[in-house]
Amino acid sequence: MEIFRAHIEAYLKNRSQIHTKKMDFIVRELASSSTGLPIELYVFTKTIKWNEYERIQAGIIDHLLAAAAFFDLCLFQEPAGSDFASALRT
Repeated sequence: MEIFRAHIEAYLKNRSQIHTKKMDFIVRELASSSTGLPIELYVFTKTIKWNEYERIQAGIIDHLLAAAAFFDLCLFQEPAGSDFASALRT
C-alpha cells in the first residue's frame, strides 16, 4: 500500500494544476478497518473556477481507480440498503 501512496503523491506533484509548495499537500493512510485501508488526499487546485476544479478532481479519481489494479489492490465501497434490497429480489 505504501507504494500506491507514493505513486499517488508523485502523480499529484506532477499535475500542474495542483499546489505542491504554497499550500498543504498531504497524501496519507488512515486507520485500517474491516473494510480496508482508506487513503486521504488533502491537496488544493490552483483554480477557484468550479467547473475546472470538478474536471481536475474527476481526472484524479479516474486515474486512481484505474491505477489501483496495477498495484494489485481491490477497491471497496460500502453497500447501501438499496443494494441489499435489489439482491434479495433476484
